Amino acid sequence: MEMRQVRVERYGPPEALAVADAPTPRPGRGEVLVRVEAAGVSMGDARMRSGRFPPGFGLLARLAIGLRGPRAGVLGSTFSGVVAEVGDEVSGLAPGDEVAGMTGVRMGCHAEYAVVPATVAVPKPAGLSHPDAAGVLFGGTTALYFLRDRASLRPGGTVLVNGASGSVGSAAVQLAVILGGTVTAVCSAANRELVMRLGAQRCIDYHQTPVAGLTERFDVVFDAVGNLSRADGLRLLSPDGVLVLAVASLLDMVRGGRRVATGSAPERGDDVAELLALAEAGRLDPVVTVVGGLSALPDAYRLIDGGHKVGNLVVLPGR
Repeated sequence: MEMRQVRVERYGPPEALAVADAPTPRPGRGEVLVRVEAAGVSMGDARMRSGRFPPGFGLLARLAIGLRGPRAGVLGSTFSGVVAEVGDEVSGLAPGDEVAGMTGVRMGCHAEYAVVPATVAVPKPAGLSHPDAAGVLFGGTTALYFLRDRASLRPGGTVLVNGASGSVGSAAVQLAVILGGTVTAVCSAANRELVMRLGAQRCIDYHQTPVAGLTERFDVVFDAVGNLSRADGLRLLSPDGVLVLAVASLLDMVRGGRRVATGSAPERGDDVAELLALAEAGRLDPVVTVVGGLSALPDAYRLIDGGHKVGNLVVLPGR
């Protein structure tokens, strides 16, 4: 049996993607085969497709993931779908179960079927759609990890979210509120209504008021887009505040510091389950736009590359 998938053979523009037929994979020991109903399209996917990485990571990233193109070939790291087949030594999952999860560096979700470790296939709540389940995970896991685990946000804390309308930013606004924080959101005027609906107490239009020019102090400064310097971020912190650089340069990561949080969020099943439950309960809006089937992936990447993406983009491989 064959399936459709989208491959990236060489780093390049969205037009370089190729929809191709391939044999449907079989699950090995400890794995399940998932019929992918929905898959996210993230900034991480866009970086791996284009070969453009945060400052300082260019050569290191290419050595790690591929010199001329991503070794994974098929991108996409968040999925929601239905178990089609289980491999040996898998318990607790059976064909027909609805699951969602993240595949990390193995990617592979921009296809009609994907083989994933059974440990990352988390039961999808019945009341949550496949697009919402796939869409909430990339930004959600990042925001949850940095706000709860790295910044230790507590009720009453003040949070500045720079880039509040994107995947990570829209999740950060909502999760900060859920954790008891008071949020000031930074985005364009066009997205003010969205971020206020998501729970921000105040919205700053960066065209009118540059973040670097603010005089207030915050318990957490969360830069979700990578255009806030370390120096400016630290200046905006309260005495015990934490600066989150979700898109950090290599230099910022090496420098680190007690008050600066960088790095990648771990992809933990408990966090995935928590985010799915919050989304099903209506407490966390995934802010999802379905762009179409696999053939719509170039359109999704053009939105990301142009800086016009709002929330999360999702494709439906079976469409």
